[in-house]
Amino acid sequence: MPIPAPDRWTMTLGDAMYTMRAIRRFRPDPIEERDLRDILDAARQAPNGGNAQPWRFLLVTDPEKRAALGELYHEAWWAKRKDEGINGPEDIPPGKGVRQSAMRLAGEIGNTPAFVLVCATARGAGAAQSVIPSVQNLLLAARSIGIGGTITTLHAVVEERVHELFGIPAEAQVVYCVPLGYPRGRFGPLSRKPLAEVAALDSWDNTPDWLAT
Repeated sequence: MPIPAPDRWTMTLGDAMYTMRAIRRFRPDPIEERDLRDILDAARQAPNGGNAQPWRFLLVTDPEKRAALGELYHEAWWAKRKDEGINGPEDIPPGKGVRQSAMRLAGEIGNTPAFVLVCATARGAGAAQSVIPSVQNLLLAARSIGIGGTITTLHAVVEERVHELFGIPAEAQVVYCVPLGYPRGRFGPLSRKPLAEVAALDSWDNTPDWLAT
């Protein structure tokens, strides 16, 4: 039986939310099975449309399959960049921006200790949207025990091969690919826009003082 949530998740929800950022650099240390199990158990607690729970969490830890998925992810990442008119590293501005970080992840992701392919058990936008809350649960649970991750997607160019590699049925879809591992670096502090720039009351341009402070 899974350990009851109050005994397992000792970090406060506020601490987890206010220090969780996208982690794209991982140490090679393996993650204990107990931790992986509990992260997935937290994911399945998420709300979803009609409580249909149209999800399957495909955990990948086998080294050969991780390496194979890493190659497919790398191909998918560059296919998405080509769709944007970016044909190679020379087209990505240098520096410490998110795009550079994401490109580095695409090159290193095959060494990630674990992946979770978050799948919907049916096709269509409705099924895909219903699994989204589970990913936030997954990442918050991981953060609370010192494990980082980030939300990534694949590309149609590799879809058939991903399905074949993991025996995913044709009626299912991979919604997200979430790498998990212990960070090379640290969580937080976060850099976010002020609330006044992203929130409004009753109309698009109305930001009252109590939201601006």
